Amino acid sequence: MKASLRLDHELLAVEGEHTVHAMLELVAPAVEKDAERPPLRLALVIDRSASMSGPKLEHTKAAAAQLIQRLAPRDEVALVAYDDEVRLLAPMAPVDRDLLQREIAAITPGGSTNLSGGWLKGAEEVARSAGDGPRKVLLLTDGQANQGVIDVPSLVEIAGNLRRAGVGTTTIGYGADFNENLLTQMAEAGGGNAHFAASPEDAPGIFAREFTDLARVVAQNLSVEIRPTEDVKLVGVLNEYPSTAVVGGVQLTLGDVYSEENRRVVFELHIPEMAKLGVCNVADVVIRYVTLGDEVAAHEITLPLVINMVSAAEAEGATADAEVVEEVLILKAARAQREARERADHGDFDGAQKLLRESAGRLRDLASGSARAEELLQEAELLERHAETTAPAMWDASSAKAMHYNAHRMRQARRRFKHDYGN
Repeated sequence: MKASLRLDHELLAVEGEHTVHAMLELVAPAVEKDAERPPLRLALVIDRSASMSGPKLEHTKAAAAQLIQRLAPRDEVALVAYDDEVRLLAPMAPVDRDLLQREIAAITPGGSTNLSGGWLKGAEEVARSAGDGPRKVLLLTDGQANQGVIDVPSLVEIAGNLRRAGVGTTTIGYGADFNENLLTQMAEAGGGNAHFAASPEDAPGIFAREFTDLARVVAQNLSVEIRPTEDVKLVGVLNEYPSTAVVGGVQLTLGDVYSEENRRVVFELHIPEMAKLGVCNVADVVIRYVTLGDEVAAHEITLPLVINMVSAAEAEGATADAEVVEEVLILKAARAQREARERADHGDFDGAQKLLRESAGRLRDLASGSARAEELLQEAELLERHAETTAPAMWDASSAKAMHYNAHRMRQARRRFKHDYGN
């Protein structure tokens, strides 16, 4: 994996204190064209509560059946359906398409939503499988967790514990009635993806994208540790990945890495006044991950973050790194969406629209002459669309969820395969 560190300003005046943004960029290797992918160990966990009846459940069953058709015989799958009760329809085993298709077709709607029970049964099945390769629970729900474990912090903590034990979690939220904060936090803690299906027709595309991701996993358990040097302060991380305090800094959990994926982490440092001119190390960044494929191996990379202290006149004449500035602005736009949603939820629609349109305007201003002009303009267009729905007559649970998931996508800063932008 290629890793590099960049600052928005590499030349700083030796006189005075400074706050700078640093961007870690990670580029995953491409999967070799004819390389055999590692086998998948998956549990499909499907909500069959009463609210799923009709098109929701039928489209979900069709999407699950299509996913089964794409799996190889050496992949292993378990199938779980849940309402207030949990049913293990097919235990973890090599893919038996006929059996799985029959069990999927037979799923019918039932009662309430024991989300934790269904999810943990799927995780239990994945944990039973031996061998390397991606190991993940695909959890789908359209409602609130109202049976079993329902406390959000507890469920998120369990997702993190499962990830550390080698079982990831991807979540798919359906419709307008589920808890999007819960599902995105579970996916983040579980090292997986978080998807939003606004309508039944979205399910097949989500299942297809998830399979594409799983088939292209090249590394797992990616973490980034930021260690400021003495007297340098870590102000914050703009991406909002799950974080844990460690000796000398903070460790971020980024989850799985896909072929040719570009990941970026942006953080802010406060640098005190330095005593002398010249190059100075202000932090170390440690990257850890486990590669898959022919050789399963743990890797660790340490990158020093250096600045160059110069005279005030020389620093004033230096230009900022455009790509770092652009990434900072995109991540700040994601935060603006979160704040805009909070304002809209409290009835401040004018304030919410102003936040979104100001962020869109800043992105458009940056796009002129930028190598990432198309991306910046697409992000600005998405913000404008959200501003249009942030009005008393249009604001509803679906609009709020769409904004939440778009902000989540932007904070993740995942650019995959160079063609999935805006999904």
